[in-house]
Amino acid sequence: MPQHTLPRPICGHCDGFPTVTITTGNRASDGQRETISANCPACHGTGRTVPASAYVRTGR
Repeated sequence: MPQHTLPRPICGHCDGFPTVTITTGNRASDGQRETISANCPACHGTGRTVPASAYVRTGR
């Protein structure tokens, strides 16, 4: 029997690639490149967004 799964809401800012590694241009003492990690500021490194229906809305 086929299973039906709903598509995950992927972050529109990072397209599902929430964390990247960037080289600093420097080398460590053992010769490897020094790197830093950067997370997507929109999804905070999760790669997905919360659908609008999940937000709690308050009225006036």
